[in-house]
Amino acid sequence: MAKELWEGNAAIAEAAIRAGVEAFYGYPITPQTEVLEHFSKRMPEEGRVFLQAESEVASINMVYGAACAGARVMTSSSSPGVSLMQEGISYIACSEVPAVITNIMRGGPGLGNVQPAQGDYFQTVKSAGHGDYHMIALAPASIQEAIDLVVLAFDLADKYRTIVIIVADGSIGQMMEPAEMPPMRPVRLAEERASWALTGAKGREHNIITSLYLGAEKMEEVNLRLQAKLKEIAANEVRWKEYSTEDADLLLIAFGTMGRVCQTVVREAREQGIKVGLLRPITLWPFPSDRIAELAGQVKGILTVEMNAGQMVEDVRLAVEGVCPVQFYGRTGGIVPLPDDILPELEKLAAQVGGEEVE
Repeated sequence: MAKELWEGNAAIAEAAIRAGVEAFYGYPITPQTEVLEHFSKRMPEEGRVFLQAESEVASINMVYGAACAGARVMTSSSSPGVSLMQEGISYIACSEVPAVITNIMRGGPGLGNVQPAQGDYFQTVKSAGHGDYHMIALAPASIQEAIDLVVLAFDLADKYRTIVIIVADGSIGQMMEPAEMPPMRPVRLAEERASWALTGAKGREHNIITSLYLGAEKMEEVNLRLQAKLKEIAANEVRWKEYSTEDADLLLIAFGTMGRVCQTVVREAREQGIKVGLLRPITLWPFPSDRIAELAGQVKGILTVEMNAGQMVEDVRLAVEGVCPVQFYGRTGGIVPLPDDILPELEKLAAQVGGEEVE
């Protein structure tokens, strides 16, 4: 299929439709409202379910119900809206039903503003509701990658009976780029639903899906099963991309839009004689800790760059375990650091760790 010009939010919605999503429930919030707008037009055209809920709390619980029935289902929101979904997300995680969420992040905390930010890293990988669990978290850096990761998200959600969240910032949601859509997948028929789904118990034993276990032993049994699944995901689903790391003395680590900006920084720094590489995590959970640890043994210093006050840097430091210095540079409030902002920070790190002289 030829490339077409797509806005990020609309591309995410269309990719989900092509991936066979059967139902979408959501509530408008900038900068992701275009996701709902695209679904509101296209889902009725395809004979599928679109419903604008009265709130984010309602939408995530509608997602929960549809997921229990074995449907491919999705919701989308932005930072404060995802905060309202946290209880429902935890219920879905414990119930082990597949669902896909998109978070087009905005500036915060609080209502904040509608500018792009990456302040939801902690929320996504550390505190996405109560209890011991993780969501698979995918962070695209372009519209094409967002399309590809939406399709992957549904496959991973089904494979592991888990939640997958696509975490992008407002820049990716609002920008336009040429991109290629995948072919349309058919919607699953009722008889193709998973055997665990609540599809009516006529002729078979009834299924029970719940997140309520009053006995401590039973609750621990569920938790142990969840942890075994998370261990399997961590072993098989870590994703990242590297740029110019083969001979790097310094390493940049950034995700999403900042990973994209840092590709320019790598090019400009190398023109100045600074041997720098870039690692861009695609999965924020599971995090590419092992690869970062390997690179920490090669380079003299690491600089993480984020659109927040310093969140992913904590996981980088945990991975590095003091093998080399880890510095942080970030902007908050919806300000996107540019290469001219980042390059001086990289030059400082090079001077501190005895890197190559800057011409």
